[in-house]
Amino acid sequence: MALIMQYISNLNRYMDTHGDPRTKDWPMMSSPFPTLIVCVFYAYFVKVIGPRLMENRKPFRLQNTLVIYNAIQVVLSLWIFYEIAMSGWLTGHYSFRCQPVEYNNNPRTIRMVHACWWYYFSKFTEFIDTIFFILRKKQSQVTMLHVIHHGCMPLSVWFGVKFTPGGHSTFFGFLNTFVHIIMYTYYMLSAMGPQYHKYLWWKKYLTTLQMVQFILIMVHAFQLLFIECNYPRPFVWWIGMHAVMFFFLFNEFYKQAYKGRQTKYENLLMFILQRHEKNDKVKVNGNLSSANGYVGPKWQTVDRTETNLTNGHAGNFKLNGLSNGVTLGSALKNGKDIANGHGDIMQRKVQQQI
Repeated sequence: MALIMQYISNLNRYMDTHGDPRTKDWPMMSSPFPTLIVCVFYAYFVKVIGPRLMENRKPFRLQNTLVIYNAIQVVLSLWIFYEIAMSGWLTGHYSFRCQPVEYNNNPRTIRMVHACWWYYFSKFTEFIDTIFFILRKKQSQVTMLHVIHHGCMPLSVWFGVKFTPGGHSTFFGFLNTFVHIIMYTYYMLSAMGPQYHKYLWWKKYLTTLQMVQFILIMVHAFQLLFIECNYPRPFVWWIGMHAVMFFFLFNEFYKQAYKGRQTKYENLLMFILQRHEKNDKVKVNGNLSSANGYVGPKWQTVDRTETNLTNGHAGNFKLNGLSNGVTLGSALKNGKDIANGHGDIMQRKVQQQI
């Protein structure tokens, strides 16, 4: 135990010696261990403690809380984006090709240092996302991607604020806060109720934007491996490899969430059609959600004369000509079936079933 404490003391001494003196006495900046402890506790809580606490409890309904929380996140992200932009990237003082850290007390430079710390702070506020999932018993949304992404970011950003608060690496925060403005706007609209879901057709494009973000960060960081720039090489690898990791994690999520979903809804739609042919009623428990973000009614009954699969959507398939009260059979027979390039195939399948 004494040996461990000695090691921690030496590590803290090293970081104080080589860290940026401007942030030395700022909250949580004296040592990486408080941040590490919080991150480890976060992962343990959302994967173990939280689900156990909620196991025998009813899920909380947090609609208003979610709207307010996401609105605050939009405002916070917008403000940090503005601060990073106006103290560096959109002022003409920063070079997208090579930007060393400015270790001085110029007001513009100090403004960037403060923006870096607030970006670090915002990584903790994002933990609340997961806590809401736990309280609402949405454990399936606490994925590996979600926990890794939220759990490692505070510690990753800590090193940047401690050693390089400014310069080239702040491009990560500049892009990331811009994406978060859009992302939390989406979450806020989603939390406001089903009446807003028809405006959320762009969900998969948000995931695409997140992946584009990481590609830009990779290119921006790794370019310093091929040109001379007075910027610490270890931080080039640190930022670049984070972008690589998150790109592949988000890419895997995209394939599972949108590519795999088409087959699921295709099968569901064909099942409904088969039951429809037999004049059976079909009750579907759960949300029929298209990949474009539209969320249909939770309970839907389908027979020859009645359907709630209206408003132009059935699962992943957009059906032109649908209106309230129209039968599923006639809607499919008379409408065009557009399913991400599979329209002709699905049209033939539908005609065969009907």
